[in-house]
Amino acid sequence: MPDLEPDEFRRQGHQLVDWVAQYRASLPSLHVQPNVSPGSVKAQLPRELPEQPSEALGDDLVALLNDVVVPSSLHWQHPGFFGYFPANASLLSLLGDIASGGIGAQGMLWSSSPAGTEIEQVLLDGLAEALGLGREFTFAGGGGGSLQDSASSASLVALLAALQRGNPDWREHGVDGTETVYVTAETHSSLAKAVRVAGLGARALRIVPFTQGTLSMSADALADMLAKDAAAGKRPVMVCPTVGTTGTGAIDPVRDVALAAREYEAWVHVDAAWAGVAALCPEFRWLLDGADLADSFCTDAHKWFYTAFDASFMWVRDARALPTALSITPEYLRNAATDSGEVIDYRDWQVPLGRRMRALKIWSVVHGAGLEGLRESIRGHVAMADSLAGRIESEPGFALAAPPSLALVCLYLVDRDGHPDDDATKAAMEAVNAEGHSFLTHTSVDGHFAIRVAIGAPTTLPGHIDTLWDSLRKAARQSGA
Repeated sequence: MPDLEPDEFRRQGHQLVDWVAQYRASLPSLHVQPNVSPGSVKAQLPRELPEQPSEALGDDLVALLNDVVVPSSLHWQHPGFFGYFPANASLLSLLGDIASGGIGAQGMLWSSSPAGTEIEQVLLDGLAEALGLGREFTFAGGGGGSLQDSASSASLVALLAALQRGNPDWREHGVDGTETVYVTAETHSSLAKAVRVAGLGARALRIVPFTQGTLSMSADALADMLAKDAAAGKRPVMVCPTVGTTGTGAIDPVRDVALAAREYEAWVHVDAAWAGVAALCPEFRWLLDGADLADSFCTDAHKWFYTAFDASFMWVRDARALPTALSITPEYLRNAATDSGEVIDYRDWQVPLGRRMRALKIWSVVHGAGLEGLRESIRGHVAMADSLAGRIESEPGFALAAPPSLALVCLYLVDRDGHPDDDATKAAMEAVNAEGHSFLTHTSVDGHFAIRVAIGAPTTLPGHIDTLWDSLRKAARQSGA
């Protein structure tokens, strides 16, 4: 196959790096949300693939980016992007990502990528300490960490490890229909998907009620459900408390939940995909209270750790747990290093066999920003959210839909009697998005339409919050709220 010579790659690579730098610099001038309709992108693309190689690949790629991709993309790196949760691809992380792709190592085994494996181990041990997770989640303490592609995958492999620990015959015979898994209505949908993928079926999923007046799991209700299920012959295999739910940022009481689960030897997996990284800041270390009792813990690098998608940190208390559930070793993968028992083969810590060298982009962020730089950014985002929440509370026609959680604020418009006005709230969100300076998404709180403002882009400044607030107030006036 014809490939680029290194010198030609250097030339075209410079061209593409220049394009990325210019794109990032131009983001504030772009509308966050594109004005496109389904099929409009396909209509701009030739249906037949080329038989011969391009003689000007770099120019062709830049033309595609300028003419099709940029006008038709939702700009996730825009400073006015407040939807979903941020998927931050810092330029720091791109340096490591380019290096990873350039090396092209396949990190399934220690022997297939010694450098990638051990850099990952050192980084995950250091980050466990920086977050305050405790020595038990480090390799030196008998546990250890890995880079998953997402928190969804982390939840799935945690469930598989839980099934194996709960029934040593699981690898041979699979599930028997008695297994139960405990979440709340605010838990991320990936847990429900993991239950399906693992073959348990939706009947195995238990929705634990909230503590009254909150959107957090009730440990007392969990204890009651565990006891009733056990008495009925069910086997509680996993409980999943969340630190920072996607909808409202609710925080489950991990310590109380873990203590309730302990009596039934249920695996406790803490899903802190968004909020967990905030524990880098000592003042937010309370978020992880009780994580020392968990069996596994996950937080995303591709959200508040400013790392290009995809990358999610996962730690386990027992380094043997995932390999015990997942390891399969055909002859063609056998090697002396694995047989020695002295190395980690990360293929045994995930569902896929292959894996890329994600550690380099994490290394670039850690060394390029420093832990203190990451802390300063997190604190800045929380301060912006606090400022916005204060404005909402003091503005007639607006109300907080849920208590602010770190850098997430949920709000709705209210009528003259103070009741949530779903139509006005939805109209306001759509008006803000159409204006183009900001982008918002929504959730449902107590059955009412609520706007989510998730602050977290590295380029977001207080002025962008001012612009958003002005747009929201303008939209509210237009709706008559």
